[in-house]
Amino acid sequence: MATVKFKLIKNFFSKDELKMLQKYCYNRLDFNNYKGDKQTDSPSFYYDPMMMGLLDIKLPLVEKESGLKLFPTFSYWRYYVFGGKLAKHIDRPSCEVSVTACIKKYDNWPIVIEGQTYELEEGEGLLYAGCVQDHWRPGTYKGEGMAQMFVHYVDQNGPFTHHAYDKFLKSVNYKTGAETKDGEIIKKERLKWKQKN
Repeated sequence: MATVKFKLIKNFFSKDELKMLQKYCYNRLDFNNYKGDKQTDSPSFYYDPMMMGLLDIKLPLVEKESGLKLFPTFSYWRYYVFGGKLAKHIDRPSCEVSVTACIKKYDNWPIVIEGQTYELEEGEGLLYAGCVQDHWRPGTYKGEGMAQMFVHYVDQNGPFTHHAYDKFLKSVNYKTGAETKDGEIIKKERLKWKQKN
């Protein structure tokens, strides 16, 4: 498993993509057909058709930035609202290579990857190893609103290729990975990452 070094991607979205995505997200919020995410207390849109399309469109850029050949897994977007939160966590194996990208924000609320803080501006993305590197947002969100997109991939030469296109059937303890082969791989990779960094 090749663990990517987290890094900022300055122009993850072009100006035209950003303008279109901002309008799209406003329209989706206006329809009010979303579920609040218990993890974040904010509206989340999983397997959104627009974001799934961008998962494929952004693949060459993420491959270039990560230095890996990748399979797409899944994508979604979230609209953080006042009182939103994101506790320290790691993601499931289908998030081996991840990017969080800022679509729209009215104020600042940084993301922290392995203790390093990033304040993403609109159009910027942050590449990281979602299932290995701890990530979170500090405290609770006290702002007016923030739209973030997430794209996730797995290394074509890595141990999680069975998660390509997110078709892997999750087991009961899959969220923590405690009882799975994948969980053991993640534990080893996290240990290696911590020792190197």
